Amino acid sequence: MNRSVGIALAVVLIAIGILLDSSLFIVDQTETALVLQFGKPVRPVEQPGLEFKIPFVQNVVYFDKRLLDVEPPPEEVIASDQKRLVIDTYTRYRIVDPLLFYQTVGTEDGVRARLTALVSSSLRQVVGKAPLSALLSAQRADLMHLIRDDVRANAKSFGIDVVDTRIRRADLPTQNSEAIYARMNSERQQQAALYRGEGAQAAQTVRANADREVTVIVADAQRDAQQQRGDGDAAATAIYAKAYGQDKNFYAFYRSLEAYRTALAGHNTTFLLSPDSSFFQFFNNPAGSGATAAPANPPGSSPPSH
Repeated sequence: MNRSVGIALAVVLIAIGILLDSSLFIVDQTETALVLQFGKPVRPVEQPGLEFKIPFVQNVVYFDKRLLDVEPPPEEVIASDQKRLVIDTYTRYRIVDPLLFYQTVGTEDGVRARLTALVSSSLRQVVGKAPLSALLSAQRADLMHLIRDDVRANAKSFGIDVVDTRIRRADLPTQNSEAIYARMNSERQQQAALYRGEGAQAAQTVRANADREVTVIVADAQRDAQQQRGDGDAAATAIYAKAYGQDKNFYAFYRSLEAYRTALAGHNTTFLLSPDSSFFQFFNNPAGSGATAAPANPPGSSPPSH
């Protein structure tokens, strides 16, 4: 008897637990819930906490009420100046009407596909009216605002609020980039060749000017040297003339000594001269009067060597 009562009580408790588990649900503060009855929405639950539902008849679906991201794949777009661009975008949205959201798109995967189509359409429409330069300048922010406003207006029917839509990157297609890089490389090479040619021409001009200046400087130096030599020779001639005027015999004697020193400077110098030559006038006659002296060597002997 007691065992039967215990089993019955346990069965009742299990049934009550199952009933409570099917009747209660918790809504997190980051979520909103929608109560469905046989697949049809009954009521939304937007406040967090413990809620009740009819067991085995109603079920609950949850939606994240935080900011959600949609990142469409990069898409090729043609600008107004017929430039092709590969644009990468992302969109952030928030679910503001769970009931409408469930009725129109159902899940986040469903709204992701719809937003991708909206962003693609708006992107082509806005970028197709702007040149490439607009995407590379401060006008890019204005273009992103236009895309965001257009997507936001079209996405209200999904029960969501599009917070932001931005262009992450805007690149040229691979084949266009390679062609542009090749052209840029060619232009840079041509410019480098032009700079090298101008540099070589400038260097040649500098060398020519330097050579001309060197020639002029050397010519001026040689002219000054010749002039100074001439002045020195004139001064020496004047000094010699003055000395000759003071004492002719002493001047002749001094000049002869200078001639001896110069002519006999070598160690093995040999002269073949007549003994009564005027070169030896001061050897034969100390007065140097030019009188003929006796031969220095007897007949038949060899001339003197020094």
